[in-house]
Amino acid sequence: MKRPVVCSSILLLIALVIPVSAQRKSDVTAAPLSPAPYRIGERLTYNVSFSNFISAAHIEIRVVAHGNFFGREGIQLRGHVETNGVVNTALFAINRDYISYVDPATGSPYYVQQVIRESFRAVETAGELNQGSGATGASPTGASLQGIYDSISALYRLRATPLADGSTYNVSVRSGGDDYQAQLKVTGRETIKTVAGTFNAIATELRFANSYKAKVFFGDDERHLPVLATVKVSSGEIRAELAGSEVVVPPGLKPNGTPAVALVTPTAPPLTPPPAAVENSDGLPFKVGEQLNYQVFIGNNPQPAATAAFQVRSRSRYLDRDAFLFGVRAQTNNAAQRVFVANDQITSYVDPKTLLPFRTELNLVEGTRRLNEVLTINQDYGTATSDTNVKIEIPIGTHDYLSFFYLARTFNLTPPKRNAVSILVNNRPTTLFITSLKRETIQLGSQSVPAIQLSLTTDDPQPDKFGLRAWVSDDKRRLPLRLTAITELGPLRADLAIIPVTRN
Repeated sequence: MKRPVVCSSILLLIALVIPVSAQRKSDVTAAPLSPAPYRIGERLTYNVSFSNFISAAHIEIRVVAHGNFFGREGIQLRGHVETNGVVNTALFAINRDYISYVDPATGSPYYVQQVIRESFRAVETAGELNQGSGATGASPTGASLQGIYDSISALYRLRATPLADGSTYNVSVRSGGDDYQAQLKVTGRETIKTVAGTFNAIATELRFANSYKAKVFFGDDERHLPVLATVKVSSGEIRAELAGSEVVVPPGLKPNGTPAVALVTPTAPPLTPPPAAVENSDGLPFKVGEQLNYQVFIGNNPQPAATAAFQVRSRSRYLDRDAFLFGVRAQTNNAAQRVFVANDQITSYVDPKTLLPFRTELNLVEGTRRLNEVLTINQDYGTATSDTNVKIEIPIGTHDYLSFFYLARTFNLTPPKRNAVSILVNNRPTTLFITSLKRETIQLGSQSVPAIQLSLTTDDPQPDKFGLRAWVSDDKRRLPLRLTAITELGPLRADLAIIPVTRN
């Protein structure tokens, strides 16, 4: 069997979160299968860091449904992995969905689907597994379960085993059309702290195809939540940390996750489009999954000098709190980098009712400036504390760049309305005034869009120093359409690249 080719360090991270179905070393029959990890509605989200990139990718894993798929009873599992920011742009562009249908009695997959999105196309694969194959994952030591597993079914099957001290687990994992051997050994107990909380964890060591070695930590309870996975590669350390955990009970289920009535699905749901994220229902002008892409122009140059993408990534539990996860990534293009290099990424954890941030992660590269910082914001006491224990006094109700971007869309922007908000700029609180100037129609590409023009000024001695102006759509979504400013490099304009055709 050939050695697995790790096409990217981030992909290896996926591999290390696929520790596999197993049994105790001294056993000759399959390990017991606990139903606890297969709770319908479970949704786990992970932040992936790589080397000095604090948010290189995100992973989402879900238990979607228990019903009839492809003519037999099964549990549908879904996974999604996607790289972010600079890593996505310059290193590894990964955007993949995984779907696995497993037998509820054994945890073994019988049908798997995968979609790989590359540039402007999506490649889909699907097929049966373990249909009377009798295949066994062989290994030199420890015990093996019969059959072949894909990544997501392997993760859940392992969670469903006892994970007893000293146990060694072996499995055959299929990835990219090839089968690889993996071995996982339980090594002890540790306390693990993540943004989702502090966990008493079972420590394990994963060896993948006698090559890569990773550490994986599972919660020490019946659910065996994967709370942390780390691996060292030549280009740095990859770390997948649990960021959120929740159970969203679908309609037709009892609170404990069991069916209130028989769940019957006549056919499997389509692979594409990808599964929709949980939408908020609070009447906000944006929904989970919304992504706004901008092209940035400097002076009269018709070619964009940079791009920026804002995204409402998820709504889940972070640091034991219900929260939105907002993200923005911005970088200059190749031509502009001869003059100025910028690669910025910001992640914000925001209360869904107040839209106030309680954690901000910054990874900024702007010319010769480098900043990697995490701010913990206590809105009750008016403080923001950095990961180096620098404390900043702020007014209660202060926003970061990202939370302000979404908060402003909830304001009454009918001209001549004026709003004010405290915002943290370069670790200093500043009052920002948003004044609605007038309604007008602006041209974006080939489209004429009704908009409201806004001015953004501060309480500094030169309140309009940068001549900040913004245009938002004149509808209930209040989409930020355009932003202009005066900079040292010349006039700057950021235009929304794609405008929805339907307006409300």
